[in-house]
Amino acid sequence: MTLVLRYSARSDRGLVRQNNQDAVYAGPRLLALADGMGGHAAGEVASSLVISALAPLDDDVPGDDLLAELREATHEGNDAISRHVADAPDLEGMGTTLTAILFAGSRLGMVHVGDSRCYQLRGDDFAQITKDDTFVQSLIDEGRITEEEAHTHPQRSLLLRAITGQDVDPKLTIREARAGDRYLLCSDGLSGPVSDDTLRDTLFDYPDPRECADRLIELALRGGGPDNITCIVADVVDVDYGDDAPIIGGSAGRNHRSDSGDYDGTAHNTSASRAAATTLPRTAPVRIEPEARPQERRKRGLRPAAAVLGVLVVLGLGVWLARTLVMQQYYVGVDQERVAIYQGVRGSVLGIPLQNVAETSDIDLNDLPQTVRSQVTDGIVSSDGQDGAHSTVDRLRARLLPLCATLNPPPTPVVTPPPAPGAPPVTTTPLPAVRPEPGQNCRLAG
Repeated sequence: MTLVLRYSARSDRGLVRQNNQDAVYAGPRLLALADGMGGHAAGEVASSLVISALAPLDDDVPGDDLLAELREATHEGNDAISRHVADAPDLEGMGTTLTAILFAGSRLGMVHVGDSRCYQLRGDDFAQITKDDTFVQSLIDEGRITEEEAHTHPQRSLLLRAITGQDVDPKLTIREARAGDRYLLCSDGLSGPVSDDTLRDTLFDYPDPRECADRLIELALRGGGPDNITCIVADVVDVDYGDDAPIIGGSAGRNHRSDSGDYDGTAHNTSASRAAATTLPRTAPVRIEPEARPQERRKRGLRPAAAVLGVLVVLGLGVWLARTLVMQQYYVGVDQERVAIYQGVRGSVLGIPLQNVAETSDIDLNDLPQTVRSQVTDGIVSSDGQDGAHSTVDRLRARLLPLCATLNPPPTPVVTPPPAPGAPPVTTTPLPAVRPEPGQNCRLAG
């Protein structure tokens, strides 16, 4: 007998989103989930690129260094995003989370970046074994808010780390796998509307991974389905063999179809029917090549002038639509050494910038701590439009360095009584003064 995985995966676009930017892969060795971001279409691209980079790990013979395999595959996905942005600068700012498990018998390696989650159910113990790379989690760690307050915090979706094509340092861990363990990997479209207690009860109440995954999707849809919903339920079992057919879904399975219809169930209208429609095939997915369109056979009859006009109209509409979508984005960056709110996304096309300064604050970049300064220079994307950008500026104002004049306040006179006759003299040594260094440990008065 050996330890193997039995697994199931589901993904749904939810009740609000127009597309599914999550991507998921579940196989006998690899469980991987990515939640894309960056505006219309860009998030789908980012999550699909990263999952595609990890997918070959499912076919490889298990090695001794699981973390090295995960690290290399993650960097390959990150590099793929970087190359894609270089070829299509309008997609700059896209990125994705990643939570993945690489299974090898009694050991499993885990890689984690972002706010997708992995939970473990072992016996009666249920625990979240990943830590969210979010602003609200940093506030919890600092004791500034409680976990209950984090659920309603206006910046609960603000990520501090993601895979964006820039330098990334994923969290890598090794864990022991035991027979009877159950793992849940999910995007925040599930962990947001469904409480941890409900997740735990559902994992307990539904022994079959497929039924459990179906139920989790249904619960998220009943909770309003405000975001894309993706989950993997996997059991570690002690049998001769486990599942061996990979499941590919979300943006990573866009071109995959089962005999019973489209994977993501977008043709279904009700929550219940859409939840049921997320059942995935148990056989390897087949890529469907697009059929030739009848209109293409009639293009020979178009007059050249009409064809050129049609191309120009399409290009014009495309440029207008792209600009409209871009101008719906906001981020906080730097304008002439001042913290500013930008409308648009970073980058340019043919030398034309894709952003403009919407507002310039009174915060000098050099008045912020170095770590915060770097985040502003890289750009802090707002997930809540211009209001979210204003909230980010307010948080930055609260992080300003102290005034240099306050580092060494004038000493308070201390009256020392004369020593008693015959007593040894009393000496005092003043504390060393802190050397003010503007831009390092303090700021000048403005």
